Amino acid sequence: MGEYLQIHPQNPEPRVIKQAVQCLLQGGVIVYPTDSTYALGCIIGDKTALDRIRRIRQLSDKHNFTLMCADLSSLATYARVHNSAYRILKAYTPGPYTFILKATPEVPRRLMHPKRKTIGIRVPDNEVAQAIIGSLGEPIMSTSLILPGEEEQLFDPYEMRLKIGKLVDLIIDGGACGLEPTTMIDLVEGIPEVMRVGKGDPEPFQ
Repeated sequence: MGEYLQIHPQNPEPRVIKQAVQCLLQGGVIVYPTDSTYALGCIIGDKTALDRIRRIRQLSDKHNFTLMCADLSSLATYARVHNSAYRILKAYTPGPYTFILKATPEVPRRLMHPKRKTIGIRVPDNEVAQAIIGSLGEPIMSTSLILPGEEEQLFDPYEMRLKIGKLVDLIIDGGACGLEPTTMIDLVEGIPEVMRVGKGDPEPFQ
């Protein structure tokens, strides 16, 4: 059974953040809160941890993973950003949006869409997520916590503990999270295209 730690959603305790970072650096898979839903996460370069997340979610190799970044400067390391796309990113990050962009060579091929060579990038507006990313010093490879055959994300940390406590190394309980995933915007060509409507207002991109 993985560890289960409660954390203050607005003032995250440093000792819990430190444990989360240590878990990630040791190749662990964590569950943590974001500004949309809870997410499964691991470090970018760990193939074994990534494969564990694929098995938990039963994901195909065509799934676009998301890199949770601390800010725009970090984001630009992993994605190619046109000037027009940069203006959009600056206006709508941090927030509940996932932006699809062309990946740079810094992104392992196994994280990209196999044909389009794209990656999902986002900057979460959540104190716990930001504290973990900031302390880790690099993005977290993430995907929403929705189990196979389910239509909605898990939002109750206690239920997560019952259902996947044995499959992950750490669950960080930051209270009930939302049920809506992020709004997904394709910015590959610099012109926004709404791919999925979620928590973020899609109106500015239509």
